Amino acid sequence: MIDRYSRPEMAALWSDESKFQCWLEVEIAVCEAQAELGVIPKDAVADIKKKARFDLKRIDEIEAEVRHDVIAFLTSVAESVGENSRFVHLGMTSSDVIDTALALQLRKASALLMKDMDALEAAILKQARMHKHTVTIGRSHGIHAEPTTFGFKLAVWLEEIRRNKQRLKDATEMISVGQVSGAVGTYSNISPEVEKLTCRNLGLQPDPVSTQIVQRDRHAQYVWTLACIGSSLDKFATEIRHLQRTDVLEVEEPFAKGQKGSSAMPHKRNPVGCENISGLARILRGNSLAALENIPLWHERDISHSSVERVILPDSTILLDYMLARFTKIVDDLVVYPENMLSNMDVFGGIVFSQAFLIKLVERGLSREDAYKIVQGNAMQAWNTKNGSFKDNLMNDKNVTGLLSAKEIEETFDPKHYLRNIDQVFERLGI
Repeated sequence: MIDRYSRPEMAALWSDESKFQCWLEVEIAVCEAQAELGVIPKDAVADIKKKARFDLKRIDEIEAEVRHDVIAFLTSVAESVGENSRFVHLGMTSSDVIDTALALQLRKASALLMKDMDALEAAILKQARMHKHTVTIGRSHGIHAEPTTFGFKLAVWLEEIRRNKQRLKDATEMISVGQVSGAVGTYSNISPEVEKLTCRNLGLQPDPVSTQIVQRDRHAQYVWTLACIGSSLDKFATEIRHLQRTDVLEVEEPFAKGQKGSSAMPHKRNPVGCENISGLARILRGNSLAALENIPLWHERDISHSSVERVILPDSTILLDYMLARFTKIVDDLVVYPENMLSNMDVFGGIVFSQAFLIKLVERGLSREDAYKIVQGNAMQAWNTKNGSFKDNLMNDKNVTGLLSAKEIEETFDPKHYLRNIDQVFERLGI
């Protein structure tokens, strides 16, 4: 299922091959900066760039002995470079490589996620335009409230996706920093100019101040942002799940040819895709808590965050990539039942138009309290009567007919009154 919706590039991004390639990219960028500043010979850098390689099997063999992944990586690279390997990692500490390379990986992950979000935005926009005037009932507390349109619901989603795109952009900028500051971050054995040049060449900003690591509040904001996006998807999916209930059936997620909903009940068409989205959002929210727990580390650094990030960063980006792709497909092929929307709205004979009658009676001179009592009485009578009709009750209430003609009562049941500003909202959103 993951393979059906996820980008192979996202999973590949978190492979050992990709990680070590980013590490090598950082090490070479530092060497280039050192050479530019005259710290190491330029011909040595050319030789390093030409020969530098790593071997995954060899790294595993070395790490099994030294129990340190960066040392194992550097040893493997040194074996390919030879004599000039003495200039690699000069004056650096492990986190200079790890944290700067991690920024490169997260930026690449963000680029993929932004493409996913662009696709979802386009799918929502298409449906919002299509159903701009598709009348449906708005609900508060799960109870019928007043008419709206299905397109208006989707316009709310659209703007939320746009906000989430901005959040992702901001969070990506927050983690797009590198550090080449050495042990405990004091530049004792390497120049701040090396860091500046290295980050420039890698498309990053130097961290204004780091200890021996980039501080983890940056990464916590990033993972929280992924969880926020996932929670928005959960919100949208939950709406579809409610609207797909048999007793509602106003929309339905696509049901493929040959798909089966239940091993026992052949009639079932369950919202399994949306339920999947809601479930996975819980994992993203849990991962955001783990990212927050990574912020308080001991003194200038400890390594307790590392094991957590090896799980939550790949998992969160891969999960969100999958969720966005799957939900985009659901929205793109969403089945909408306008007739059911109108039928559901007419339950109890138009009870949802109660506020319009309240206002009408006030405009005809009644106090708000008296008008409310009259309208509520007719509404509750419809609510409590099998096949009750709010409209019929009003037509037979002398307190109402003495103030409003039958035509005026009938006209008040036209939902157009509630939708007269929909176009303005869409214009405000640029759609």
